[in-house]
Amino acid sequence: MTPEHNSARHDRDSVADVALALLDEVGLADLSMRRIAARLDVQPSALYWHFSSKQELLAALSDRITAPLRAVADDVLPLARRVRDALFTYRDGAELVLSTSALGLGSSYAQSALEEALRRAGADDPQDRAVALMHFILGHATLVQQRMHADSYGAASPAAGDDATAGLDRIFDLGITALAGSARSRSAA
Repeated sequence: MTPEHNSARHDRDSVADVALALLDEVGLADLSMRRIAARLDVQPSALYWHFSSKQELLAALSDRITAPLRAVADDVLPLARRVRDALFTYRDGAELVLSTSALGLGSSYAQSALEEALRRAGADDPQDRAVALMHFILGHATLVQQRMHADSYGAASPAAGDDATAGLDRIFDLGITALAGSARSRSAA
């Protein structure tokens, strides 16, 4: 069967499903169009029927990771935790969403949900605060994921401490409440 015929059995969703599974297995650095194509038993060129570039595929994966946040109507802190946890769902999920966000690719489901939560809480400058919160969440989650990977390979420096997740919620909550500012005090009242 030629690659063109074989690729007909796949669609954007099945390619993205395989790519997410591979992301979990090999990480972002080793996620390649060639590897995805091999898993689908197609030629790499067949993937370009569904995604015009690897960047478009990565943006679609980023959207899949953050899409469940569209329907969330939590207060700022619980929502921020949900965003962080969504990034932790996949190996290198935070790095993937960070890189696509930095390039202006994909949707901004998480940032939009944060902005709406800030509006409901009566925060000043909800759009700017949502951007700041998203930057903090992405940075924090990426740092934690990288440290967890280093720990799993025994590559973390002894000076880095014993547990990458020690104090995770406390430090995270401190950053979120500081950046949310008046939203926290108004929602607590």
